[in-house]
Amino acid sequence: MVVGSGTQNKTVAVVGAGLVGALEACVMAQRGYKVNLYEFRKDIRTLEHVPGRSINLAMSVRGRSALRKVGVEGDIIERHAIPMKARMIHGTDGTMNPIPYNKDEVTADLIIGCDGAYSAVRKEMLKRPQFNYSQQYIPHGYMELCIPPNSNGEFAMPANYLHIWPRGNFMMIALPNQDRSWTVTLFMPFPIFDSLNSPAKLIEFFTVISKSGRFYALLIYGEKLIKDFFANKALPMITVKCSPYHVGGSCVILGDAAHAMVPFYGQGMNCGMEDCLVLDEILTQHSEDLNAALPAYSVKRNPDAEAIVDLAMYNYVEMRDLVNSRLFLIRKKIDNALNVVFPRSWVPLYTMVTFSREPYHSCILKKRWQDKVTFQALLFNFRIRSY
Repeated sequence: MVVGSGTQNKTVAVVGAGLVGALEACVMAQRGYKVNLYEFRKDIRTLEHVPGRSINLAMSVRGRSALRKVGVEGDIIERHAIPMKARMIHGTDGTMNPIPYNKDEVTADLIIGCDGAYSAVRKEMLKRPQFNYSQQYIPHGYMELCIPPNSNGEFAMPANYLHIWPRGNFMMIALPNQDRSWTVTLFMPFPIFDSLNSPAKLIEFFTVISKSGRFYALLIYGEKLIKDFFANKALPMITVKCSPYHVGGSCVILGDAAHAMVPFYGQGMNCGMEDCLVLDEILTQHSEDLNAALPAYSVKRNPDAEAIVDLAMYNYVEMRDLVNSRLFLIRKKIDNALNVVFPRSWVPLYTMVTFSREPYHSCILKKRWQDKVTFQALLFNFRIRSY
């Protein structure tokens, strides 16, 4: 310990000999000061009965660090403390549920972060130099509702379809469940969610969505729509891009931890699962050499992951707006016709993304080439007609 200059001739009066006062007296004495400690109450060590209130105290890193400074941490912790590993929550039904204070400390040769869009592993990587990161919340939120089975216990709409209600700046989709119900997801800007603040406004809104009233009729069973809507809240959607996905040969992130995306291409789960395949393939190529394999994984996977993040955002615009566009529908017909004639060389974008393992960035490059060819063909046809 280095004693401060001239401290030996100085006196310190510490008022209060509780936990903090006693510790501070030790710290100042350690620095070479002459310390006088004053306490109004009697020394509790000499009392048979200690008056006043008492409470068990939880000591964490900060307190232990201070005890360590004066050299008493080990003695106090070993003799007087009981470790608290987690909170134990007691339910009204008698159940007990432990909730850890934090992640356990473990030692591993490789850490693989698959902990989602708000990844704790990625948060640690952010502290490292040359780690690139960006996130974006889109102005739309989402809410899940439900269409129950009809009175016969069957699907209320034709099954085996992704049902879409595109309505400009908002839309709904519905996917079937095994119990013959439908999970309905409503996507729209948060201000519109906030404006639907009464049952009357909500019913009017759904009537406008369906125009014919059919969708409203499907949802309303016993005011189920009203109950479900006001029992939930709109949730945010975030996109995440970052690079690299690794730290040396000791850590790598996969799935949403590396590339969170909005859910409009149905590829979030698929892309994350494919991450596992790609990493597996690269580990084989590099004979389990993590120092070579993890950088190679980042280089290979990042362009594809960022491509599908962008595609997912584009597909929201397509599902929300373009499916009602006459030009969009014509383009779809051209894509399908050319795919029939040239099944290997002309594959529609959605088919490449959803029904193949074509790298995502390659899908985009091919789509751009298709757009160019289609535009030139339409332009040529227009010129011929002009003559």
